[in-house]
Amino acid sequence: MITKITTDIVQAANALKENQVIGIPTETVYGLAANALCPKAVSNIFSVKQRPSSNPLILHVANLQQAEAYIQEFHDELKVLYKQFSPGPITFLVPKTALVPDEITSGSSLVAVRFPSHPLFLALLNQLDFPVAAPSANKYGSVSPTRAEEVLAQLNGEIPLILDGGSCQYGLESTIVGMDGDRVIVYRLGSIDLDELSAHLGYIPKVKNQAEHSPLAPGMVKYHYATKTPLHYLTKELKSEENTGYIFIHTIPEGFPSEQCMTLSSTGDLRDVARNLYHTLITMDECGFQAIYIEKPLAKGLGLTILDRLKRATAKFN
Repeated sequence: MITKITTDIVQAANALKENQVIGIPTETVYGLAANALCPKAVSNIFSVKQRPSSNPLILHVANLQQAEAYIQEFHDELKVLYKQFSPGPITFLVPKTALVPDEITSGSSLVAVRFPSHPLFLALLNQLDFPVAAPSANKYGSVSPTRAEEVLAQLNGEIPLILDGGSCQYGLESTIVGMDGDRVIVYRLGSIDLDELSAHLGYIPKVKNQAEHSPLAPGMVKYHYATKTPLHYLTKELKSEENTGYIFIHTIPEGFPSEQCMTLSSTGDLRDVARNLYHTLITMDECGFQAIYIEKPLAKGLGLTILDRLKRATAKFN
């Protein structure tokens, strides 16, 4: 199979109607999409990704009205967040109806539903009479791609096409929220941070984002988002070494050769850092270094999401 990159929505829609698995752009990261109502197509996502069937997928629909057939209830607290952040990088874990195949939810009675804002993906969804299931378009445990070329590098020859929507606006996966009694709970830290959620809820939601064996939502496993090159945190006492890559938030310190270094933002703005994180990790991973060291952001706002990803990425090498 030859994988091609295209901007042809009709071609992408036809592939999905034929129950093929394709690469699609979202505002967060690129996704690996298939017809959510076809169990065989959904199973093929797991095969291509080499993802354990115990790790559920996200259902993507254009709006809440279209999602009604697939969800049993949508709590008023979640409606507050839907109104504020959808379409966009937020996913809702809610009770599912029988129309949602168990393959998507890994047998759980809850389904993760998202309403993406990427214009090309929205246009694609509006060409279809079924929702789309999609995790990130990478091999399981690897860094999520934020450009069509990065999807091609990981999945060339395994899917027919990748719909090219340019580089992703946010660069980190969606925030996943659900209900714990009458309060919102966060199952995955994402592109919408806790401060943004609490501004509209009136309280800071609890975070429950660890589950190794039967995760309720994507992104809860310990080892994830990892480079092939050993990745470690930078410490103040660290000095530069040959054949080693260094990633800094926005300033390269004295004594570190520029050809071994990359920065995540020219200003230190955490939105820039988030947007550039995965692309920078993928770029560094291709340099052939024996190790990569990365500077930690401050543990506040989006920094908490970035630290969550780095914790899971470095866990593989600790």
